[in-house]
Amino acid sequence: MDTPVNRLGPDVLERDDLRRALEEHDFAAAFALIKRWGGLSQNKIATTCELTPGKVSNVISGQHQITSIAVIRRIADGLGIPGALLGLAPRPWEKQAQEPTPPPIEDRKPSEEVPWHPDATVGLADHLTRSDLVLNRRAATRALSAAAVTGAALLDTLEGWLQPAGADSRTRRRGRLGTQDLDDLEITARTFRAWDHQYGGGLRRKAVLGQLNEVASALDEHQRPAVEQRLYGVMAQLAGTAATMAWDLGHQRRAQDYYLVALRSAHAAGDTAFGANVLAGMARQMLYVGRHQDALELVRLAQDGVRTTAGPRLRAMLHTREAWAYAAMGRHAAFHRASGQAGEALSTAGPDEPYWIGYFDTAELAGVTGGRLLDLARQDPRRHAHTAAQEIRTALDQRGPEASRSHALDWIGLAECHFLVGDITGAVESTHHAAGAAARTRSGRVRSQLAQLYPYTVGTDTTGPLREARDRIRELLAT
Repeated sequence: MDTPVNRLGPDVLERDDLRRALEEHDFAAAFALIKRWGGLSQNKIATTCELTPGKVSNVISGQHQITSIAVIRRIADGLGIPGALLGLAPRPWEKQAQEPTPPPIEDRKPSEEVPWHPDATVGLADHLTRSDLVLNRRAATRALSAAAVTGAALLDTLEGWLQPAGADSRTRRRGRLGTQDLDDLEITARTFRAWDHQYGGGLRRKAVLGQLNEVASALDEHQRPAVEQRLYGVMAQLAGTAATMAWDLGHQRRAQDYYLVALRSAHAAGDTAFGANVLAGMARQMLYVGRHQDALELVRLAQDGVRTTAGPRLRAMLHTREAWAYAAMGRHAAFHRASGQAGEALSTAGPDEPYWIGYFDTAELAGVTGGRLLDLARQDPRRHAHTAAQEIRTALDQRGPEASRSHALDWIGLAECHFLVGDITGAVESTHHAAGAAARTRSGRVRSQLAQLYPYTVGTDTTGPLREARDRIRELLAT
């Protein structure tokens, strides 16, 4: 399919009111906003979406609701609306429109051209954070809407991860950071990581970027070797948190930029375990944008780097990323094999692994496995929905609301399992739990997953309890 001719501009697609309307499949509001801000007439909307002008008029007036996925796809393709904004997979024209490497922001040198030297990593982190903190609205729209790099353009640049880090030969003034300073910075990085795990991105993201910029500035000075190595470790932690926050908000290229800073920083710190964790995050990002083979390559690169040094929890987590890729590729036997390997590895885990992998316990394994089985259940509900629900319930039983984002995602997944098998009573109950959990987090990913439940609640024979569940979803997506 060719790229849509009548594509809406980024200024229109970045509007919060339009995004909320699209997430809720509220096409009455969406069409009205597109008429007002996109400059398209009612007839033009009808023509590009292969609808009749009368139907568009009835939608805008509230006399007709669009619930057909086929029609929603036509709207996405006709108006050039990215699939993610409508709860769809990326549309074919999105992949065609992606350039191998998006244009650099301002005068920033693309990170894939930066050598794997500590001094280059510091410069990349400093420039990226400074530009992010002072971007004007137009530049921010361009930066945050850019697509992630995929394929060889990404993978070939990561081979330096497996090579020893080069020496830093810069002439620098003497730094004065001591052990207590490093202790404080590591506590701050750990706190920020906990913020992300509980709340997602949002307003806290700039606090992380500011601290990351300060650490890059400290590394621009000549610190004592032991201090410098720990500083690179802190920079890796902060950049990793910035990456997951950006990804949680749907900012794909920005997330990838920070993942690359995190990987390079871990490389400079000699922390191969955290570097493997970063590569796993990059693999997850590729899975969400439909680049399943790229994800598998990233997981294998991570496994190659820590084959003899990874602890049980890290090995287990990498196996679940591997299983996720296999499930997305339809390789069911490989999915079950990798999931089994994850369980075996986790069964030997003890308390002596880094704090950042401590979240990966039996509850997380069950939640991730349940999510992948849910992916399979969308294609074959009878075969996979029941097992998916069992795994998700295990996750819910073992972790509570303190893991806000994961807790909300579990309830959303369980609700969809009930919808897939036609258990409306169970679906309504789980949807109310999901809405309550979602209200406690500002995670963009939670809102996106919640929006995917909305079509299940729409129909001419919708019952009273189901209408109430639908109203709760609409209320949350509108905030």
